[in-house]
Amino acid sequence: MSSLTEVIEDYINKLFQEEMEEEAISLRRKDLAEFFGCVPSQINYVLRSRFTPERGYIVESQRGGHGYIRIVRICYDVPEEKISHIEDIVGNAVSEQDAKRLLAALQDRELLSARERLVIEVAMRFLDEVASSDFDVSPYKRNALQAEILKRMLRGLALA
Repeated sequence: MSSLTEVIEDYINKLFQEEMEEEAISLRRKDLAEFFGCVPSQINYVLRSRFTPERGYIVESQRGGHGYIRIVRICYDVPEEKISHIEDIVGNAVSEQDAKRLLAALQDRELLSARERLVIEVAMRFLDEVASSDFDVSPYKRNALQAEILKRMLRGLALA
């Protein structure tokens, strides 16, 4: 049995499938909450956890009586846009766990193959092991190094 979160996510994904030509859909938080018989904060949770930049979405919202939610699917027409997006979501520091989550999301979006993901994960794990044992690098510096390596590897793949 699916959780309410999964049901709401599936519903929104189906709306995107129905509107194949559209890269954005607009919804009303209140209407969704009434449709699913839940509180608006449940809709907020789904949007914050399932429709993130890492998963290829940007959520715009306006609260209030006539508030709306606009979910934009991120598409890349040129490699430079993909690189810019990657650099934005990786940031200046990333933990190994966050890097794995990001790589899984990129694979789900078919921006990475399973093989590319595995190679990057192995490199990240190696860096983490070397930095923490052989060089006694601080956790922040290690996360900064991981972010830089991750961005360089993803940038190289985007341009390939």
